[in-house]
Amino acid sequence: MDRCVVLVDAGYLLGAAASLLAGEPSRSRITVDHTALIQALRERAESDTERPLLRIYWFDGAPDRVPQPEHRRLRVMPRVTVRLGALTRSDGRWAQKGVDAAMHAELTELARNRACSDVVLVTGDGDLLPGLMSAKEHGVAVHLWAVQAADGDYNQSEDLVAEADERRVLDRAWITQAVRAKELTGICAPQPAPRPEIAAILSAPLPESALAAAAERTAGEAQTAQNGAAPADAAEHTGPERTPAAKAGVPTPKDLAALRSPGAAAAKEHTNATLRWSSDKGWVDRPGTPAETADAAALPTLAQLTTAEQRWADREEDITTVGGDPYEVGQVFARRWMERLPESAGLQKLSTMYPRIPHRIDGELLRYAARFGLLAHKDDQIDEHDRYAIRAGFWREIDVRTAAEQVAAPAPAE
Repeated sequence: MDRCVVLVDAGYLLGAAASLLAGEPSRSRITVDHTALIQALRERAESDTERPLLRIYWFDGAPDRVPQPEHRRLRVMPRVTVRLGALTRSDGRWAQKGVDAAMHAELTELARNRACSDVVLVTGDGDLLPGLMSAKEHGVAVHLWAVQAADGDYNQSEDLVAEADERRVLDRAWITQAVRAKELTGICAPQPAPRPEIAAILSAPLPESALAAAAERTAGEAQTAQNGAAPADAAEHTGPERTPAAKAGVPTPKDLAALRSPGAAAAKEHTNATLRWSSDKGWVDRPGTPAETADAAALPTLAQLTTAEQRWADREEDITTVGGDPYEVGQVFARRWMERLPESAGLQKLSTMYPRIPHRIDGELLRYAARFGLLAHKDDQIDEHDRYAIRAGFWREIDVRTAAEQVAAPAPAE
């Protein structure tokens, strides 16, 4: 049939683009506008082959073949079909498995069934040579596209180049229509604005019991140092960033939990209080502030605030517009939660709990992040930097909304 088909090896296309624009083949060094890229591929294919497009097949690898955010966006685009192979880690490097075999099978099947008259291959893998030759035998014209090599040399199999009917190089000007190199900042995400209440807590006077415990710890560490044995945690915190041994009055989390505000009423309020501290055994109850845990328990989760219609719309937005950036994921979650709160009092309660997100909401936030592949290829655990970025994005959105409400609030009458 007089139609063209495009088969894209995403690993080759984006890896070569990263080498060209960022100097190394890591796809994490580039940002891709997939909508613009697909449109550019379609226009170039129809122009080169002088045939209307039947379909673009996008071949890529994914951990456990689980679609990543970019795959979910691509597969809902018109005339795009996504085929996923496995992505495995070996010797510290990621490698695609099964992608070239899937491309070979698709190419052979299209040619055998005469589904198209022209096939555009965007790949450099010589393993596709038998499939290319088979397609030619079935009367299909094969167009081979290369990404401009960073060093000016070939980045494709010479045998593949020799067997192709037509060849085209996608140069830097074409690539930069949809691909940009990232600017490296060295920071995983912008930090939220500092909160003065944290400094107030750390500078507040400790109870006598906490001071005594801190002094006892200091004396114990000093005695251990004199005996020539380093403290158990010293080996883990050596180097220029190591802080000096704790002195009397420097609070630990346990000391902060026992902290009491000045005044009899405040002291009474803190009696028999409870905070929940994270540990390797889960969440552990410690003495703390009952008002905080009561407020946290009263805050609704996003699931409780979301209707069936909103859930469907959220899913569509996740697929079509939300990327997999951890900071952005935290912002999107916070924005939806705030928009659906029935009253602003809940937002004010949450804001006072900074930097700890209530356990129920935090768990829901991390589960939401898992939808974007942030759990994949990390032993089913979200990377610590990603966790920071997710929560930083969450708090940043909360701060923006809180500040906007304070500005919009009417001034008190004099």
